[in-house]
Amino acid sequence: RSSGSHRCPALSMCRGWAALPGACLERAKDFKTRLGILLHKPEHGMGSSSKLQLGAKRRDSSREALEWRESFDQLLKSKSGVTAFHTFLKTEFSEENLDFWLACEDFKKTRSKTKLASKANRIFEEFVQSEAPREVNIDHETREITRKNLSGATSTCFNEAQAKTRTLMEKDSYPRFLKSASYQDMTKQATSRCLSKRSHT
Repeated sequence: RSSGSHRCPALSMCRGWAALPGACLERAKDFKTRLGILLHKPEHGMGSSSKLQLGAKRRDSSREALEWRESFDQLLKSKSGVTAFHTFLKTEFSEENLDFWLACEDFKKTRSKTKLASKANRIFEEFVQSEAPREVNIDHETREITRKNLSGATSTCFNEAQAKTRTLMEKDSYPRFLKSASYQDMTKQATSRCLSKRSHT
């Protein structure tokens, strides 16, 4: 009854598949090779020297962390120290003090007179003037002195306001930072690294 035109569809499908394995296997092998290369690339990129450098950086910053408690100056000299202190100040909602201090440090490096004037106005409007969006905690007298200094903006026009803000951070926020859980954790890690290093030598 069954004519040649009514072949079993399952049978013809099986025959079709029978021709596939050779070609598929080659493609699969090729794909596997390519995938292997892609997967191994990051490992080669992150060579042993890069890993060593990363480890050294971590050790340096943990060693630095112990130095931050020596003085507030020591903390401000360290990039990672400033970052850690800034993170802490954010938890106290007083990071504007450090941001103002950093803006003043950057301002002092400005050489162009036109840039000095525009930068001075921007810093004053953001941090110093009364009701400024990120107003720093300085007295009225210092605020007025700074306002007058703007008329002939020089690299020293924020000196008094910057010094007051620095003193406030050193006497108020800095001691709390040293007692904070985040800093205590850093010093514990640094101390344990130092101890394990000594035990190996």
